Amino acid sequence: SQENVLSDPSDCVSRTKQQPVLTNSHNFSVDMRMPGVVPTGSDTYLCMAFPVPTSRDAYIVDFIPHASMDTVHHMLLFGCQTPVSTSSYWDCGSVQGTCEDEASIMYAWARNAPPTKLPKDVGFKVGRNSGMSYFVLQIHYGDVSAFRDHHRDCSGLTLRMTSKSQPFIAGIYLLMSVDTVILPGKKVTNADIACDYTSYPIYPFAFRTHTHHLGKVVSGYRIRDGKWSLIGRQSPQLPQAFYPANKEVNVKYGDTIATRCVFTGEGRTSKTYIGGTSNDEMCNFYIMYYMDSKHAIPYMNCMETSSKELFQHIPTEANIPITVSPGHVNSMMHMGHSTDYRDNGSLLDTNKAEQVLDQGDLYSLMSKLLGQKKDVVHIHKYNPSEMQRTKAELVAQIDSLMQKKDLGFPSARLAFHTREDPALVRDRVHKFHQLEVTAKPPRSKLLAEGQDYHLEQVSAWPQSSLQLGQVSGLALDSDSNLVIFHRGDHHWGADSFNSQARYQQRSLGPIQQSTILVVDPAKGNILKASGRNMFYLPHGITTDKENNYWVTDVALHQVLKVSSDNTDRTLLALGEAFTPGSDNNHFCQPTDVAVDTETGNIFVSDGYCNARILKFSADGKYLSEWGAGSSDRRRRIPFRIPHSLVFLPDREEVCVADRENGRIQCFIAETGEFVKEIKKEEFGGEMFALTFSPAGDGLIFAVNGESPYHSAPLRGFVINYSTKDILDTFNPEKKEFKMPHDIVETRDGSVFVGDAGTKSVFKFTTEKLHRSVKKAGIEVQELEEMETFVQTKVRPEHNMSKTAAIQEKQTVAHPAEQAQEEKKSAAQPNREQGVLPAIVTTLLLIPLLVVISIGVFICWRKNNQCEVKTEPSSVGGILGKIRG
Repeated sequence: SQENVLSDPSDCVSRTKQQPVLTNSHNFSVDMRMPGVVPTGSDTYLCMAFPVPTSRDAYIVDFIPHASMDTVHHMLLFGCQTPVSTSSYWDCGSVQGTCEDEASIMYAWARNAPPTKLPKDVGFKVGRNSGMSYFVLQIHYGDVSAFRDHHRDCSGLTLRMTSKSQPFIAGIYLLMSVDTVILPGKKVTNADIACDYTSYPIYPFAFRTHTHHLGKVVSGYRIRDGKWSLIGRQSPQLPQAFYPANKEVNVKYGDTIATRCVFTGEGRTSKTYIGGTSNDEMCNFYIMYYMDSKHAIPYMNCMETSSKELFQHIPTEANIPITVSPGHVNSMMHMGHSTDYRDNGSLLDTNKAEQVLDQGDLYSLMSKLLGQKKDVVHIHKYNPSEMQRTKAELVAQIDSLMQKKDLGFPSARLAFHTREDPALVRDRVHKFHQLEVTAKPPRSKLLAEGQDYHLEQVSAWPQSSLQLGQVSGLALDSDSNLVIFHRGDHHWGADSFNSQARYQQRSLGPIQQSTILVVDPAKGNILKASGRNMFYLPHGITTDKENNYWVTDVALHQVLKVSSDNTDRTLLALGEAFTPGSDNNHFCQPTDVAVDTETGNIFVSDGYCNARILKFSADGKYLSEWGAGSSDRRRRIPFRIPHSLVFLPDREEVCVADRENGRIQCFIAETGEFVKEIKKEEFGGEMFALTFSPAGDGLIFAVNGESPYHSAPLRGFVINYSTKDILDTFNPEKKEFKMPHDIVETRDGSVFVGDAGTKSVFKFTTEKLHRSVKKAGIEVQELEEMETFVQTKVRPEHNMSKTAAIQEKQTVAHPAEQAQEEKKSAAQPNREQGVLPAIVTTLLLIPLLVVISIGVFICWRKNNQCEVKTEPSSVGGILGKIRG
């Protein structure tokens, strides 16, 4: 068949110079054609580069091929930053290849194979922030005899694009063997590749296999909890386009992605190695996937040879060759190598003299890159999220109830489905659920308003071990996930630095474990992991509005801006590595970073051997610095380890935990002018870390540290910023703090403390006060859902005895009417309006009083030492907390 192939070369040339065609303000199309070429021989690979026609972010949402199977064997479309040439087409079957930098395959067309189709609301991101400023079209011309009539070829593609952001971004995951050796005459050789997945969820919708002519079958799987689920399986001797993947399979953090290529060495007289020529072999399995645009990673790969133990459980189907019909065999005769079959089906080496590089795949390119730039090819050391999976399952259940049907993920043909795509419905329900959750006022706001809320540890968090080293820093990302910065197997000890603060353990190398973990704040599951082989002694971490990480490393004496997209790219480095100093270009063991959410300016606390706060612009330009402040300039005490920083957006201030002085100081962010100091006896002379909540008049959450001069307990503090009053203190119930090192507060009022001494993270919340009492054999269902409707106040009488009755006053009303109702009752009592509340109050009160009375009586009978502790402003407080 033939699809819109132009025969007029002049028209073809004009098309290659054609401007994008706008269909409306957001949508446009780009035509990419060969400029009337004539291949000089069979198995010719020609490439041509086309600039992305916009400086803004844009998205490819559809591909329309223009090619004839009589002349074109296959077409591939790559995206990259620097193509080999931008002037004209070139022979890319040579060592030149397609791109100078990393190329990402986005489209494949082959005769006798279906064209690539993107699911609805999925696009390949190109343009400004994608790292792709050029398209490279590669066309493989098979049999040159198709050009006997001397016609010129104008094959190519039309891309349908939009500037409108897409909910889901497409990407490519490549599994590839690099060390397989196929022995001559050996009937079966397996190449097994597998990697653990550690990023946000991906949803495969297409796959592509690739070997040369010894490959019999290639299969790709997801392994979850020991179960193997097929992503795709195909004979590499069929047209090597993208085929629809198993739409029931997604991949999330903790899964393993695995591939097996089955080869035969029959007919060969020497060993066959992995390489880029037709006499070499390849084992490649491409997964085309989509993922949520907020976490999109356009390209990932895996080249790790797997253990034999893992592949003992691979399904039998992976070892069974797929029968290829003679018609398909003939169609594969011009793929850069010729293929011949014996009657018994074994493959013979044709010993083709010409060593043609197979640029239909990325191996030649990647092998070149691996020899030149270590930061270009990102071996799969990172992976997707448990939190997104949990949310997706919850939303899927809700959506299933709404639609009364099972949900599936968009398949390769969803482009033709109705607008009510299941994934989008799921996404909308997900967002609705998030809005619904955040509608409740955070506990910090309730505490700030003077209500009696107390932070208590959530002992069941995390639900599984995080396997942390010394926890040095905590932060929140843009999705309110917890970000943990830890030291892996490195420790800060007495021998870590010399007297000049120079790091003495460089020979250990950087920390090999993932030092940055993104964790679900609800359950403690790891969502993604990054930061391997980057840091020596991590300390502070924070995030900016673009979700980049700003970190300090006391061994490096540097402040680093690191991307959060799992590429582990250092976007900006301040300070000289391993070189301490006190000028504008050096730090000495810097401790923390705060980011101005409006201007992007950053503030650095420096540090263990300097006593200052430095201010830089978003691009790293030095602006100013200052030391400690005081309302009495004659008694100004310098910083003694400014240890933790926080930016107060609503006040445009920066506050610092001055560790060894046991105080908090705040400054105007613009000028560095001193604003206030908070110092309490309860701090015990040490103030390790702080964070801020704008609730009420502002709340500061802080943790102290162990002091050789004081015996104050280690604990957390909730402090009213305006009055400086301590509103609450908290500490773990089971395992005590050892060295609480950093603290953050989430939007829902949960507080997390990272402890370097216990190598753990503690979660605290007031949620426990709203749980049912499950002590003394009494079990009452949770009443959280009644929270909005039942406002409870408990007034203990003066001189209340241990068994005195608790007088309660309850108002039951709709939230929107409650304030109005209270005003009416205060102005003029109305018995008719009070009938219903009185009845409900009585019904609620009687069983509660009975429960409490029984509990108190039992306790009194046992030891006459029973205290009733009421907590007036919570539902849990009505029930009370009985302790003996």
